[in-house]
Amino acid sequence: MESAQRPAPQSPPPGCPMHGGRTPLYGDAFSSDPGAVYDELRAHGHVAPVELAPGVDATLVTSHEAALRVLQNPGLFARDSRRWAALNEGRVPLDSPVLPMMFYRPNCLFTDGTEHLRLRKAVTESLERLNDNRLNRHVERIAGYLIDQFGPLGRADLLNDYAKLLPLLLFNQLFGCPADIGDRLTRSMSALFDGLDVMQANEELNACLMDLVALKRRQPGDDITSWLVQHPAGLRDEELKDQLVMLMGAGVEPERNLIGNALLLLLSGGGTGYGLRVEDALDDVLWNNPPIANYATHFPMQDVEVGGYRLPADSPVVISFAAANSDPALTDARLTLSKGAHLAWGAGPHACPAKSPAQLIALTAIECLLNALPDVTLAVPAESLEWRPGPFQRGLVSLPVRFSPAPARHQAPVASHEPGRPATGPVLASGTGTGTGVPHAPAAAPANGRKQKGWWSSFLDVFRL
Repeated sequence: MESAQRPAPQSPPPGCPMHGGRTPLYGDAFSSDPGAVYDELRAHGHVAPVELAPGVDATLVTSHEAALRVLQNPGLFARDSRRWAALNEGRVPLDSPVLPMMFYRPNCLFTDGTEHLRLRKAVTESLERLNDNRLNRHVERIAGYLIDQFGPLGRADLLNDYAKLLPLLLFNQLFGCPADIGDRLTRSMSALFDGLDVMQANEELNACLMDLVALKRRQPGDDITSWLVQHPAGLRDEELKDQLVMLMGAGVEPERNLIGNALLLLLSGGGTGYGLRVEDALDDVLWNNPPIANYATHFPMQDVEVGGYRLPADSPVVISFAAANSDPALTDARLTLSKGAHLAWGAGPHACPAKSPAQLIALTAIECLLNALPDVTLAVPAESLEWRPGPFQRGLVSLPVRFSPAPARHQAPVASHEPGRPATGPVLASGTGTGTGVPHAPAAAPANGRKQKGWWSSFLDVFRL
């Protein structure tokens, strides 16, 4: 596996974070400048030892060549995390924040062989039934609704008021959620992504998706949930629920970051994004700032050597899409590679099955925003923006902007409220607020005892879907 262009791996110099230990992929040092960390890790060669979270050890693949070797060899590298030796032996903290992204679920992300083929076939064939024109209309309608919430204010946080909410509401639409289930789904997914009472949020997510599966068995519709229910693969209820969890997780978080990172590039007036087309900004992000920076955890089925280093069997091997895309060995080759040659969507049998819809969603969402708010600009210097901590995603904490106030095109019904008290807006998750004036009410019931509306039910009220 050793490349002819690469020198033999050498021990890192004293003072390097790799010297005598593992490099942490968490904390401010990593989130503020991951590129510098990847450069340091490359001193080890194709792979390097890292710590995903306190007490969670892994090997990070940093070269493009080694990443393809792992991603394209399912007979040697498995995705089933039940093989994880350290977890099975009690050496991984069960309250670790990375475990929800690594625990086994019976979906096509964590399965191998014939079971993976069966589940992936159901997912890909259901996704193939999505019509681009219909998807585009859904995104335009949701984008317009969200812009109406902050447009008259002349200011917004495009992460929390737009990029985060749009894919959440869109998946409610695509899954065929009625108002009550959609509100629960939006709240639980938002809480999971924000780290708010993760155990309770996970239980609520599972419960509302099981309710949705039961509903679609009784009353199928023209939506992804019904298509999965009706697929010849004959998925059981638990399998259906876990495919929906995978689709929601793989669709919402990366989409949020793809939209946010591309908007940052486009709005950075003096930066490389100035004058870019939206399509080119998205491509730049996928190459240079991918929304999922490190993931696709594999487990060697036997001890294996990669780039001169031995990877123990059943130990987590994480692909760094960000480091592989910026591999110095690709510097010359990138001049001739196609736009889509990056690894942001993965590769091999587990490559993302929804890259075309994901790109269409981001493209439409950004174009809708820029068309509605043509003079939108960053409200703070780009270099002062904060990035979310954690080993997997590459996403902003917030993206504050300002613009000329734009009148709302659709007026939402006034929420029920007590006389003399202000009406409150939709509920997202308990304690969530944006600081922009967009109403994100707490989840507590109003004093009059009436149930607080959520974002999805409020959206349905406007469009009467």
